[in-house]
Amino acid sequence: MKAIIIGLCILSMSALGAFAQNSTTEQEIKELSKNKWQWMADKNVDKLADLFQDQAKFVHMSGTWNKDRELEIIKTGSIWYKKADVHDVAVEMIDDVALLWNRITLTAEVRGNDVATEFTVTEVYKKQGGEWKLLALTFSSVRDTHEIEH
Repeated sequence: MKAIIIGLCILSMSALGAFAQNSTTEQEIKELSKNKWQWMADKNVDKLADLFQDQAKFVHMSGTWNKDRELEIIKTGSIWYKKADVHDVAVEMIDDVALLWNRITLTAEVRGNDVATEFTVTEVYKKQGGEWKLLALTFSSVRDTHEIEH
């Protein structure tokens, strides 16, 4: 009986430790995503180049492209991600992969015009060499009543 109680205590402490670690990791991913939006607004391609994994893909309303093209778009300002108002964020961890969903209003300058669009943005991060790298970023146009299920 004593062994069962000790076993249950160890199991409970392990579960709490895993929950705390996931919670900390989720906060880290949320902060990284927030920083990414600021780096995009600032056109800080050096920080973004470090964040984006070399084979990363970016899906927009006008196409899908790779890391180099996304960095070029940001650097030249052909799309200037001026401001992302984040309304909701959800993160799920699967092993060493983090899935993040943002519901945002993105204000961007496109061909000289400011446009504000509601999106759900899906971001996929993977821990590589001790750092989180963005593998994929997809913009999905949604109605303003859309909610992210937590």
